[in-house]
Amino acid sequence: MKEDKPRYSRVSDIIDLATFMQSKANGITIKDIEERYNVSRRTAIRMRDSLMNIFPSITEIETDDSLKHVGFCNYSIGNLISFTSKEIANIEQLQRRTTNAEMKAELQKTVEKLKALNNKELKNVENRIELIMQTEGYAVRQMPQYKIDMNVLETIRTAIQNSFKVKGVYHDKQREIEPLGLIYGEKIFLIAREKAKGDDIYTYHLHKFSNLTLTQNKFDKQGFNLSEYSKLSFGIYHGEILNVKLSFDKEVAQDALTYNFHPTQKTVLEDDGTVTVKFKASGSREIIWHVFKWGKHCKILAPKKLQKEFKNYIKELL
Repeated sequence: MKEDKPRYSRVSDIIDLATFMQSKANGITIKDIEERYNVSRRTAIRMRDSLMNIFPSITEIETDDSLKHVGFCNYSIGNLISFTSKEIANIEQLQRRTTNAEMKAELQKTVEKLKALNNKELKNVENRIELIMQTEGYAVRQMPQYKIDMNVLETIRTAIQNSFKVKGVYHDKQREIEPLGLIYGEKIFLIAREKAKGDDIYTYHLHKFSNLTLTQNKFDKQGFNLSEYSKLSFGIYHGEILNVKLSFDKEVAQDALTYNFHPTQKTVLEDDGTVTVKFKASGSREIIWHVFKWGKHCKILAPKKLQKEFKNYIKELL
């Protein structure tokens, strides 16, 4: 009697799962599959088992955590992967939108490499990309342009990955920095410690560094988690955590219901048609700037400290 083999019917998900697994040096877990595909644990196990039946080279990978990781061993699924015209066009759109010349050049190289992988159908791919680029545009955004040396960016990335300190000039002062992470916005922000100031974490503008060099001095990240750190703030800057409560009138209610204000937000549609949004975050000035964008349609209900700061901000503008 033949043994029943686990099956999973969505071939597209299985191929995507194989790609996802190949992209992770430490393999993936059942929890990773649950979260990526929004499926139950039972379905995630079936997906994993189906993939393991297709690719016998998948094996368990030893890691530091207690979860079971599985991944490819000495195997490549490169022949199964291709890049669509839309995917390449998406990167070209990013390349057009960036205001940093060095980053623009790096993205252009990435596009060229992706096209090179599709060499056999390059003419058709380029024609489809051009059609997409002609029919899809983006709104002009008013923002300052900051020149960031790619060597500086690579130095910081290396320092973060290997926990090396860096030395450089910032605001005309020589500093030794312990880089913890990068946050991308209209500017690129470096999150780091500066031991000369103590154990606090500071935010630096990456474009303001000069003569930045990598040292061989290691430092302890002390369990720093960039994702968790970012959730503490409404924007970039950190400070006192505020219990914020905002009210949006009926005219913008639908927009407010679907708006992502903060990871901790709780949104409620009230009986009178208004929308109440609550969240915990620091960065009062950035919260105020955002409230200002909604004009008369948004009111700060709490805390009173934030209400007062907002009124003072309006007075300053007037």
